[in-house]
Amino acid sequence: MDIIDPKVLDFANHRADATEEDIKTLCEAVIQYGFNSAFVNPTHVSIAHKLLGDKAKVGTVISFPLGQDIKNIKIHAIREAIQDGADELDIVPDISRIKEEKADLFEQELIDLTASARSMRKNIVVKFIIETGLFLPEHFLTVLETPEIQLGKQCVQQAAESIQKSGADFVKICSGMGKRGVSVDDVTFIRTVVKPEMKIKGAGGIDTKKEALDLLSAGANRLGTSHTIEIIHET
Repeated sequence: MDIIDPKVLDFANHRADATEEDIKTLCEAVIQYGFNSAFVNPTHVSIAHKLLGDKAKVGTVISFPLGQDIKNIKIHAIREAIQDGADELDIVPDISRIKEEKADLFEQELIDLTASARSMRKNIVVKFIIETGLFLPEHFLTVLETPEIQLGKQCVQQAAESIQKSGADFVKICSGMGKRGVSVDDVTFIRTVVKPEMKIKGAGGIDTKKEALDLLSAGANRLGTSHTIEIIHET
């Protein structure tokens, strides 16, 4: 029987109506099951940090889910999150730069945001999110490669390569708020693009143990989901 290590799971609550009581419940479960982290919205970072102490990590999101805040706003949000006790940052870059063929501007934003985070805390874990559903269908590796799919693959490849060059720790696939969530094809493809030491996190629509195992088998190192407890309990 395949067993999933709880440490590869980030237990997330990014609902707009999440309350302090919800975050308390989230953190209690993270401690009970040994998940890697509690992933919360920025307003709840300090609460989660107090509840978890050194028992688990606190993660939060920056410029979520659109990524089109100006860079200085993102930098301020990064600094506030780290001051409040965040251990991991899932940051949404301005993916429109890739669509506009301004890869240099896209990459520079990532470099600047990573440097800002590391200047505050050297061991902060930085992830940048690619909303792959904006570029590719879920099963793009198993269908005829049309010009649209070829272009989408080029865009995703460019984004993943820029994330790696920025010095970030993870390429994160999907926010969970986009057109679709992470797919096995996404992970398989990006794993061929980035170096072996580059980590991959998947998110969005991971509801079952089989889905989690398939993504891990494809090369994901971490999964973010609000269904961690169900996944762990599933036989």
